[in-house]
Amino acid sequence: MNGTPDAVVVGAGPNGLAAALRLAAAGLSVRVVERGERAGGGLRTEEVTLPGYRHDICSTVHPMAASAPFFREFDLASRGVRLLQPEINFAHPLDGGRAALSHHSLEQTAAGLGRDAAAYRRLFGPLLRQADEITDFFLTSAFRRLPTRGFLGVAGFGLQGLPSVGWLARRCFDDDAARALIAGAAAHGMLNLTRPLTAALGMFLGMLSHHQGWPLIEGGSQELADAMVTALEQQGGEVVTGHEVTDLREFDGIPAVLLNTTPSAFVAMAGDRVHPGYRRWVQRYKHGPGVFKIDWALSEPVPWTNPDVRRAGTVHVAGTMEETIAGEAAPATGRLSEKPYVLAVQPTVVDPSRAPAGGHVFWAYVHVPHGSTADMTEAIEAQVERFAPGFRDTVIARHTMHAGQMEDWNPNDVGGDISNGEASLRQMLARPVPRWNTYRTPVPGTYLAGAATPPGPAVHGQCGDNAAQVALREVFGVRHAPPLRPPPPAC
Repeated sequence: MNGTPDAVVVGAGPNGLAAALRLAAAGLSVRVVERGERAGGGLRTEEVTLPGYRHDICSTVHPMAASAPFFREFDLASRGVRLLQPEINFAHPLDGGRAALSHHSLEQTAAGLGRDAAAYRRLFGPLLRQADEITDFFLTSAFRRLPTRGFLGVAGFGLQGLPSVGWLARRCFDDDAARALIAGAAAHGMLNLTRPLTAALGMFLGMLSHHQGWPLIEGGSQELADAMVTALEQQGGEVVTGHEVTDLREFDGIPAVLLNTTPSAFVAMAGDRVHPGYRRWVQRYKHGPGVFKIDWALSEPVPWTNPDVRRAGTVHVAGTMEETIAGEAAPATGRLSEKPYVLAVQPTVVDPSRAPAGGHVFWAYVHVPHGSTADMTEAIEAQVERFAPGFRDTVIARHTMHAGQMEDWNPNDVGGDISNGEASLRQMLARPVPRWNTYRTPVPGTYLAGAATPPGPAVHGQCGDNAAQVALREVFGVRHAPPLRPPPPAC
């Protein structure tokens, strides 16, 4: 690209790239500036253990990429991005060789829950019938308007989702399998599971399992980032890597600047152009627990006691709902858990391309206090061994990252918080500051476009897309979002 672009996006994660693609669809010249040596942010895939073993550094399972309005429009298949659906979306092993299993089929899942089968159907059946309406409302509305479709379904979801997941599970289910299944899904939110809104997290992710599934990307999550970069370049945009932005004055004269960063990074870049009131609100913005992550190269699949767990893409390793709640309460209150909730993924269950022939990759993290540098390897592997005796014998290499190293790898993961801010009820309604237009900043033409804005964390691209649509209206007078451009025809 020659000359000065119409818009600059800082940060080449999925939200930044989504913002750039929407701006480019309007015919604008767009430059994306990225601190790292490679685009992707949370979509990076690297060989961190042994040559040929490809590990997703952060995000690896993509129910949102399969479901979100932005990526449905982007049309992953047409861009060469292949979503691989595991036979079982997620499993929650229990002592005694039992396991709760979430299949793509609602009926099959319910049938495995014994006397809770009817209750499971009653909870998830109505949600599944309006899954698109629920998903689209919460990802695109920024909680600032009433739903235009499926009002009753959205309202019902919202009311049921307000309490804690423990309250919901005890009210709906009698046995530990169903309770553990929904609690394990809710724990993805990195919140104390006794808090309000955690029921919504469990319901939403459980619904997506039966709607679009919990797929992985063939070859690794980097494939999605690379496809987005290619799509931008095909429209004349560019991505500049290895360039860290420290001062917004670098972009003086550029009409629109969108920031896929933390709110505090924006304040630091803006300097005295941010008034004290906004600065105080940003200082009050709360980041949640961090993560400690392990990537393993394995000689064979994880030897789970329950053979069905060996077919699952994602495994929640925690035991009962009560153990899951206790494990998540610890990091939320600044403590380490001896029996943590372990979120694990088995990519080679569906994607053998991630490892050399006969080899396997395995990935897990636990939530830890914000900024913790504690080594949780022993606690994680003990939890896995509890449900997969002999697991350690399969390990041929491991790579670990504590919460501080997660932030070094991606500055948006402040203190190891991969959500770019706690996903509490208050911070989802006022994210990151309490103002109607949360994307607009006090600096004219500058917008926040990262996961610290609605609808929050996950690989859905909607934070960037929503911010880009605001910028198009306010800076360029484009009232209606232009459709994303399809890929050029194959030669």
